[in-house]
Amino acid sequence: MAAITLDTGACTAKVGFADDSEPRIIPNCIMKAKSERRKQFVGNQIDECKDLSGLFYILPFQKGYLVNWDVQRQVWEHIFSKDVLGIDCSDHPIIIAEPYFNFSTIQEAMNEVFFEEYQFKSICRINAGELSAHTSKQDNPKQLCCLIVDSGYSFTYIAPFYNQKKVEEGIRRMNIGGKLLTNHLKEILSYRQLHVMDETYVINLVKEELCYVSNQFYKDMDIAKLKGKENTIVRDYVLPDFSQIKKGYVKEEAFQKPKQHEQVIRMNNERFSVPEILFHPSDIGIQEMGIPEAIVNAIEATPEEMHPHLYNNIILTGGNSLLPGYRKRILDDVRSLAPQEYEVNVSLPTNPITHAWQGGGILSKLDNFESDYCVTRKEYDEHGQGICMDKFDI
Repeated sequence: MAAITLDTGACTAKVGFADDSEPRIIPNCIMKAKSERRKQFVGNQIDECKDLSGLFYILPFQKGYLVNWDVQRQVWEHIFSKDVLGIDCSDHPIIIAEPYFNFSTIQEAMNEVFFEEYQFKSICRINAGELSAHTSKQDNPKQLCCLIVDSGYSFTYIAPFYNQKKVEEGIRRMNIGGKLLTNHLKEILSYRQLHVMDETYVINLVKEELCYVSNQFYKDMDIAKLKGKENTIVRDYVLPDFSQIKKGYVKEEAFQKPKQHEQVIRMNNERFSVPEILFHPSDIGIQEMGIPEAIVNAIEATPEEMHPHLYNNIILTGGNSLLPGYRKRILDDVRSLAPQEYEVNVSLPTNPITHAWQGGGILSKLDNFESDYCVTRKEYDEHGQGICMDKFDI
C-alpha cells in the first residue's frame, strides 16, 4: 500500500499518497461563520459556507506548535475519511512532517495518536526541511549542501543540510510569518480606514493579492506619497459583501468613485511596508534578525568548508515566498552581506507550499525507507515510546 505523506502546517495541511503528483491542500482549522453559528466547518468544508464575513477560527496550532489536540483530531479524521482520502489507516505507512525544536510531549502524543488511535502500519516523523532537502536533491542530483528557508504561517525556519542530513548548529527560527503580516495589515487598515479586525479571511486574501516585497523601499515610499495618477503603487480593493459581490477584487483603476453597493479599501504603502517586516522585524518592535541576516548567521555557524556550497544553493519554501519580489530581495540582501569570494544563488521552486510534501514521495521510494526511517506498529507495541525517540531525530 502506498505511503501517506502528511505535512500538517499551522495554516494548511498538505496530504496525499506518496505516488500522487500533487497533494490536497486543506485548511488546518475549524471555522464558524456569523451567519451559521451553530454549524462548524472542518478543513475544506468551508467551501460550503455562503457567507465568509467575520469567520471565527479555532486553530490547533499556537506559535507554531500543536496544542489543541481535540481540534487537530477532527481535522485529521476529516482527512482520513471518505470525504478526502477514504483510507483504512492500518493498511498504510505514514510520513508526518513536524516543526524543528518540537516538544517531546507533543512528539509522544503524536506517536500515541497515530499508532493507538489510527492504527497506522508504520510511521515516519521527520522535519519538513529534511523533506524539502530530498526534493531539491532530486531536482539537482549533484548538490552536496543546501540551505532551506521555510517562511510559513507562524515561523520562519532556516536549516542547512549536508547530504539530506540537517546540520543542527546552523538551524535558526524567527518568530515572523504570514499570520503576523495579516494581523499587522488588519491593524493598519482598521486604524486608517475601516474596522476589519474580525475579517481575517478577507484581509488575508487582500494581502496575498496586493502585497509585494519592495527592492527599492525608499523609492517606493516616495512614489506612495504622490497624488493622483502619478502614484503608480496605490490600488483599490473592492471588499466582498457575500450577496452581490461573492469574491473581492482589485479595481482596474484607482481613485474611481465607488459604485453604490461597493465598499473599497485603498492599499498604498501598506502593499510593501507590511512584507518589509520579514526583513526588518524591529520596525514593529520584534527584536530579531531579518531573514537575510539570519541566513548569513546560519551559514556562518556551520563548518567553513560548507559555506560556499550553502551560499550557492539557498532554496525558498513556504507561503511567504510567493510574495512578488521576495526571491530577488533575498538574493540582493544576502549578496550584500556575504563574503565577496562566494557566489550566491537563491532558487524558488515551482510550488514552494508543496515542496516539502513532494519530498515524502521521494523518501518513501528509498530502499532503506522502512528500515532507517520508520517505526512499525509491532515495534511500537513491543518497545513503546523509547524506540520512537531513538529513531526520529527531530
